[in-house]
Amino acid sequence: MSVLSISLLKAIEFAAEKHKKQKRKGKSGTPYINHPIQVAHLLASCGEGENTELLTAAILHDTIEDTTATREELLLIFGEQVTSIVLEVTDDKSLPLKERKRLQVVHTPHTSDEAKKLKIADKICNIKDIAFDPPMNWTLQRRLAYLDWAEAVVQGAKGVNATLEQYFFQALAEGRTKLMH
Repeated sequence: MSVLSISLLKAIEFAAEKHKKQKRKGKSGTPYINHPIQVAHLLASCGEGENTELLTAAILHDTIEDTTATREELLLIFGEQVTSIVLEVTDDKSLPLKERKRLQVVHTPHTSDEAKKLKIADKICNIKDIAFDPPMNWTLQRRLAYLDWAEAVVQGAKGVNATLEQYFFQALAEGRTKLMH
């Protein structure tokens, strides 16, 4: 078995355990673990299939932010490179939502290429969820505002993977079309 396969399987097992009681906010109540798997799959499909650290970080990208996982745990199990990428895309949940969103727009241009790729892939998956399986209590206005904000974040991540960026703008257009009809 390759190092990539072992690393990914270990990350999937870790993330599945950490997210085991969580569901996505959409009406369908999808198990949360599906989201990081979709993000990693998207990255692999857009030319990052051999990037072990990025794919592993994609699986783990919400564990510190949304579970009891710690930086120290990730360091111990997955190493410095993976942990660094995860930390670059992790919001400080002690801050108000509006501030966290503002900081993503401000900080994204200054992150590593791997963090930028992960940020773009995460936003693609989130846009699809918001357009096609939205949280029940989100108004149309809030959903459209999310798409605008995601576009602002991704503007600061451009230049790292043309295929991924093209896919983002396609998903954004499809999301806007879906929400407006």
